Amino acid sequence: METNYGFIIEKTGKKIKLELQRRFNENGFDITVDQWVVLLELHKHGVQNQVELCERCFKDAPTITRIIELLVKKELIERAACKDDRRKFNISLNKKGKLLIQKLLPIVVEFRKQGWNNLTEKDIQHLVRITNKITGNLENNA
Repeated sequence: METNYGFIIEKTGKKIKLELQRRFNENGFDITVDQWVVLLELHKHGVQNQVELCERCFKDAPTITRIIELLVKKELIERAACKDDRRKFNISLNKKGKLLIQKLLPIVVEFRKQGWNNLTEKDIQHLVRITNKITGNLENNA
């Protein structure tokens, strides 16, 4: 019997995203998972331009632009012209964005504990190794 491994990976990814979104909603946060990913990336790596955010968040330019616009409207990030390249903007968390990160992190940590429950460290290492290998294989053929 042939198994559709791609479908299994996609189904798992969608389930993770839907469940995390449900948790944000039930806790009263007006934020999407995609917006969370951008905020977390800014939290981890500091000021970045939109091109760097595209690469780190695995999103295309139009999607990142929309997310940035929404986060600016929600007053969670700031956008400033890049002095070296006027086609780029430097994106950074502001105080309100940093506060939101601190409120959301415990929800995300608890969510991950539930999702990764009963996985050994070895299981997690295999998962990371295998998914990185698949990603690398696909990047090499692009």
